[in-house]
Amino acid sequence: MGASPLSPPARAPLRGRGSSERIAHRYAHERREPFDDGWPSDEHAPAAPRTELRWERPRSALTYNDSPDIGFDRSLNPYRGCEHGCAYCYARPTHAYLDLSPGLDFETIIIARHGLDDVLRAELARPGYVPAPVAIGTVTDAYQPLERELRLTRAVLQVLHDTAHPWVLVTKGSGVERDLDLIVPMAREGLCAVYVTLTTLDAALARRLEPRAAAPWRRLRTIQTLARAGVPVGVSVAPQIPFLNDDMERVLAAAADAGASAAFYTVLRLPHEVRPLFAEWLRQHVPERAARVLARVRDLHGGRDDDASFGTRMTGRGAWADLWRQRFTVACRRLGLQPGHPPLRTDRFVAPRVAPPHRSAFRPPAGDFRQGTLFD
Repeated sequence: MGASPLSPPARAPLRGRGSSERIAHRYAHERREPFDDGWPSDEHAPAAPRTELRWERPRSALTYNDSPDIGFDRSLNPYRGCEHGCAYCYARPTHAYLDLSPGLDFETIIIARHGLDDVLRAELARPGYVPAPVAIGTVTDAYQPLERELRLTRAVLQVLHDTAHPWVLVTKGSGVERDLDLIVPMAREGLCAVYVTLTTLDAALARRLEPRAAAPWRRLRTIQTLARAGVPVGVSVAPQIPFLNDDMERVLAAAADAGASAAFYTVLRLPHEVRPLFAEWLRQHVPERAARVLARVRDLHGGRDDDASFGTRMTGRGAWADLWRQRFTVACRRLGLQPGHPPLRTDRFVAPRVAPPHRSAFRPPAGDFRQGTLFD
């Protein structure tokens, strides 16, 4: 009998952080702070590029959209940039708007949105505000490693907890377990749901694709922990990458066994600067498949690397897209997994009371957060 997907293999590769920038350092092993993310430690591994933290005072907390193929109309992100370093991340180009690179800077220069909880509280208190589920971590992971120290996501959840405001969260981080004291009471009231992204069960591939995210078996344990606590939990099998992570059915089955009750998927998109970065990753890690992967991605998006058309941008078009759709539908039906999150209540919302805004100059929180200090 094979090993349980909830258990780590005897030995797992500890490889790097792909992009075309600073190639000499990008694929080195990482030295990680002690934390149960599922990966074994390696004291002899050379240090990876350090994380630099920068602070931002946000002007707003909620971002609204009117997209017909997204199941929410508002979202919230405590961070800009993401330490997980996923090679395929569609959000990388957002760093270019900050005059930072979508490659190495995106995963090593993290912008923390200090005071986001206060800004959110003020927005929820506005006259006429109508509650609806807010999606947390839609651009960058709300439980990336920095959250262990900064607790910005927890502060946001505290506001949503205190106001009985519904929310949905997607993460690759096991850190969500820390906040069960806030999450479980809301789950009992039908106010929240969590999705855990599980791209593949292949440990070697996951370590290369998503170098600082939790290991696959650790994410399954997070699903199990949430489900046993009574939290509605689903699995995101995203993105599907042609000729690379071809284990959709196994991932869905393992997630269902761990307690997931819902699922969704997307196909790989390569907007703007993501295309050359991911192409470089392919040449470094799977050179024999690089051309085939990129050609199939273009086929999925009508001859382009990324098609922004509503209705097809998330799931693609053509024969491969149809095949993925059929595989996903059949597997979910067999496993009893529902598409989308359960309906969340909005009738419990209580608008917060807020004090007048403080007009003094912004100062970051106390403490030494210079480059590298969090991960030395």
